Amino acid sequence: MHLVLLATFAGGCFWCMQPPFDHVPGVIKTTVGYMGGTVASPTYESICTGQTGHSEVVQIEYDSTKVTYDTLLNIYWKNIDPTNETGQFADLGSQYQPVIFVHSDTQKKAAEASKRALATSQKFKRPIVVKIRDAAPFYPAEGYHQCYYQKSPTQYERYKKGSGRADFIEKTWGTKPGH
Repeated sequence: MHLVLLATFAGGCFWCMQPPFDHVPGVIKTTVGYMGGTVASPTYESICTGQTGHSEVVQIEYDSTKVTYDTLLNIYWKNIDPTNETGQFADLGSQYQPVIFVHSDTQKKAAEASKRALATSQKFKRPIVVKIRDAAPFYPAEGYHQCYYQKSPTQYERYKKGSGRADFIEKTWGTKPGH
């Protein structure tokens, strides 16, 4: 029996948040979009102003019999800077703040526990500032943003490297970032 659930993560530019989840066994689908704001049906141009309250997010549909929420959280933590509340890497502003949007009390407890575990691990010298918020209406981003890393691989790789994300992940975790 398949039990399809949702996970939603904000971690800066959604172009960089989609690839790490796309090839995880048990992940059915990923969609980049917007969550957490006050404007219905936002556009990329409107959320870039930082005035709508939305975050750029990746929403993940997953089969919980094949991949756990904890596994998805671990992937999330290893693809962001959890100590930067003003944005992620080259992208600054409220729309790029790291947020875990939870879809249930179970997810909220798991997110809080994983955040505490990361904080007590001493992996980072600065506090872990990722917010944990209840999921809100999700608005898929425009089509040209979906799977951008596949549509424009050269530009995507240049952006990921130039933003500082790739180097941060490799230095912090000793691994190459997902692509």
